[in-house]
Amino acid sequence: MIDWLGALLRLRVNGYPDIMILDRVKPLDAILAAASKKSLKRTMSGFQLMLFGIGCIIGTGIFVLTAAGAQKAGPGLMLAFAIAGVICIVAALCYAEIASTVPVSGSAYTYTYATMGEFLAWTVGWALVLEYAIAASAVSVGWSGYFVGTILNETFGIHLPAWLSGGPLALGGVEGGFINLPALVIALLVTWLLMIGTSESAKFNAVLVTIKVTALTIFIALTLPQVDAEKFNPFLPAGLFGGFGSGVGAVGAAATIFFAYVGFDAVSTAAEETKDPQRNVPIGLVGSLLFCTVFYIAVAAGAIGTIGGQPIMGPGGIPFPAGSEELARQCALPQFSAALVCSDEALAHVLRQIGWSGVGNALGYAAFLALPSVILVLLFAQTRIFFVMSRDGLLPEVLSRVHPKWHTPYIVTIATGAVVAVAAAFLPVGQLADIANAGTLYAFAMVAIAVLVLRRQRPEIPRPFKVRGVWFVAPAAVAGCVFLFLNLPFEAMMVLPVWSVIGLVLYFAYSRSRSHLGRGIVEVVDDIEGDEDLVPIKPPEA
Repeated sequence: MIDWLGALLRLRVNGYPDIMILDRVKPLDAILAAASKKSLKRTMSGFQLMLFGIGCIIGTGIFVLTAAGAQKAGPGLMLAFAIAGVICIVAALCYAEIASTVPVSGSAYTYTYATMGEFLAWTVGWALVLEYAIAASAVSVGWSGYFVGTILNETFGIHLPAWLSGGPLALGGVEGGFINLPALVIALLVTWLLMIGTSESAKFNAVLVTIKVTALTIFIALTLPQVDAEKFNPFLPAGLFGGFGSGVGAVGAAATIFFAYVGFDAVSTAAEETKDPQRNVPIGLVGSLLFCTVFYIAVAAGAIGTIGGQPIMGPGGIPFPAGSEELARQCALPQFSAALVCSDEALAHVLRQIGWSGVGNALGYAAFLALPSVILVLLFAQTRIFFVMSRDGLLPEVLSRVHPKWHTPYIVTIATGAVVAVAAAFLPVGQLADIANAGTLYAFAMVAIAVLVLRRQRPEIPRPFKVRGVWFVAPAAVAGCVFLFLNLPFEAMMVLPVWSVIGLVLYFAYSRSRSHLGRGIVEVVDDIEGDEDLVPIKPPEA
């Protein structure tokens, strides 16, 4: 299926003559054998895994990005949720099949390694590093908005100086901003929690998911009865398509809102730490996505139908970009101070505007308590991607070192948390979400291709969850991901190729020559302390 592509990509690399870029496909049997001898303990049930996905999906996308989405699409935000949801469903079906077939850590990285080879697996893993780290930063910024607005301002009457509560205006932050201190602190605190153990983190997450679902149910119950149909007119003030690279319109909003659905991908990265993954991973993936999509659309309808959600227009009738310096200046004007698109705590703000200030503050408390669970899930997934790539020899082996007491990859967790905290301190949530989506969409498209390749290569492998009509579903997932990528803001689109070039330099300068598979060995981890059996295999043919 991919032989013709491999033939076109013959290069001379690192002194080896005539090496095919797509030469190193990790034996699937070896991956499954390694999965039975893990260094990470299986602690999560199917129900915990579903809560794990809900914990990531219900978060910044609905508590925070509602405002950014409304600025891009106006009332068309509801359509944007539907577009993103449909694309997520077809992608989730592909994830469910391959995650139940290959139940190991590494998510799209491992699936690509077992089907299309090391080179493409590296590009996917590198994109996932970008996705999870930037996404965790975005959620940290979203949490900061509720902490400053609800906890400090509304509850205690404390007004944190602008220079401590937002990034620089030149980077899309706030007027007078220098550093988002609350975002920095919460990212570091969650990093510490994740470092002390997966089981403890999952239990903590389950409590916070309950809080979030309860808060959003109350929001829906209070807002839907007060919906005014006139608030949805015009429904598409920026049109359906804003144009290539514009990031506006309903489709542009869908490209941003897609950020809120990355939870089902994080579920698959936890397969290696899940009891009975053949049964529980599909439940966690599909169940969490379907549950959350209903909430997304209902909450968006309640928010826009009560106080309105028309974008603030710039020159030529085009909305000011979300997270831009121009929009920040407009939101500082008195006539826009109460607008949904200007709020850093969108849902709490809606309830205050319709006379439910006390409940609005309570929802702010719920977001304050619950959004850290989203950061936790994203950091969890990111560190596990690093862990598996390190275990394969593509990254320094120190990154796969496991703590003797906590049984977690503590070194990579600390390093990742530090990077996430710094990004959260200086960048706005809208820009972070768009950047994260670029990596997300690439990884999702590669998973859909991997499903097709595995069906062709290994049709005999048991598939506890099998997608019906995969020859339509998988290409639809790829097309949907490409479609949304092309509707991201141009600056966000360019981040992925730049990041990829950096990754390719690292791969050819370091990773390819140190790859365990390239050296003719497959690493099997026997226990949590990191003892290894290095199993010789036939070196890949050039």
